[in-house]
Amino acid sequence: MSALELSLRDLQLELDPGSGNIRWAQTNPKHPRNWTRARKLWDIGLITLLEVYTYLLGQGIGGIVFPPYSESFGRKNLYITSTVLYSCFCALIGAVDSPAATIVGRLVTGLLSAIPTSIITGSIEDMFNAKARIWMMLSYIGAANLGVVMGPVMSSYITLALGWNWIFYIAAIVTAVISVLLLSIRESRPSLLLVREVDALRKQTGMRSLQAVNPDSVPDWKAFVTVDLFRPVRLLFTEPIVFAVSAMSGTAMAIIYLFTEALPHIYEDMGINKEQSSLPFLAIGFGFILNIPGRILDHRTANVQCKNNRSLPPEYKLRGLAFAAPALAAALWWFAWTIPPDITGVHWSVSVIALLGVGYGRNELAIVLTGYIADSYLLYSASAFAAYALMRSILSATFPLFAPVMFQSLGANVAVSVLAATMTVFSIVPILFQRHGKAIRERSKFAQYSLKIYKETTVEKDGTC
Repeated sequence: MSALELSLRDLQLELDPGSGNIRWAQTNPKHPRNWTRARKLWDIGLITLLEVYTYLLGQGIGGIVFPPYSESFGRKNLYITSTVLYSCFCALIGAVDSPAATIVGRLVTGLLSAIPTSIITGSIEDMFNAKARIWMMLSYIGAANLGVVMGPVMSSYITLALGWNWIFYIAAIVTAVISVLLLSIRESRPSLLLVREVDALRKQTGMRSLQAVNPDSVPDWKAFVTVDLFRPVRLLFTEPIVFAVSAMSGTAMAIIYLFTEALPHIYEDMGINKEQSSLPFLAIGFGFILNIPGRILDHRTANVQCKNNRSLPPEYKLRGLAFAAPALAAALWWFAWTIPPDITGVHWSVSVIALLGVGYGRNELAIVLTGYIADSYLLYSASAFAAYALMRSILSATFPLFAPVMFQSLGANVAVSVLAATMTVFSIVPILFQRHGKAIRERSKFAQYSLKIYKETTVEKDGTC
């Protein structure tokens, strides 16, 4: 046995018979898919916690820049650097009583907050197969959306008790603690880890010609800027799946942000005081519980496919969307016509029940569609999700701006009916994807390229089991 073969065996690497390059051995414990369950859950848990705490600020610009960077240069350093800087700028916003400082601080924190939001799907795909992603996406989306609905409630009480500055001081303290904890996570981008392993192999064997199978190799910064950096925008406007998912889920998320402006006024008109008028947001958060049965069904379906030695096509996860899209539309119609001014004498709890349906529908859309992107674009899901995040950020930023005018000119009942009608139109999307999603993916050059690279670099023979 040659020195190279011995070194490959020691490092649990192997030669690709086609190209002669180095690739992972299937059982290599250094590949993120083969990490221990405790390690995976620790890393993803910390990243998810980071995502919850930074989700409420704008993420549009960073959502375009950082995902391609993470796919080319790794994810861990981005998580740590962004969290440290986010903590510093939150403290700055709270300490400096200046509109200019606040604007600059919020711009920077918005840029930084894009990192966990848009990259976490890539981290999940790095570590977990299609079946495991069912529960990871549920946990991530549930935590993120809970942060969105809890934000207005917590902020109103913090402002009342401590002053608005403490919203940012508390954010700075929590993210500072998370920054320290994030030092314990590992880099999870398999291609980058493989390059490091091959570097070690070169040093061990003295064979400088050895190369890793690395689809993310970037020759220089110019190539990165001109090719990789514009990948999310290109995906948004050239991939029907990415555009449809982004528009549908982005609109649903924007409705939640619009409600941050509208709900307090609606419930104040019902006689609820200012401090308590934001509490109905909790119903949207509790709607998350209704998403669990769908994941149980997805998991059982994945088990059946696994036992039959069949992979799990992305379209299998769209069944929940077929229920969620109409449910969200129905919940909005229900809410629209159980609130003042046109409807009087209806107890406030009736409309709050509708908000449970809004929470369920919004969460299900996010869980299913995010998972669909991850399963369709695999190793490059972070770039696909960046396009999704860009659309969501634009819609979420603009909806609250026109909410006051819309509700004042149309009235709350008609205004919410417009939102309900919009989501009713979107209810056709899951039907189209279930019937034509596979054909769309097969015609997509990028989806097929992602699948090809995934098969070359994965340590699993079957993406389902």
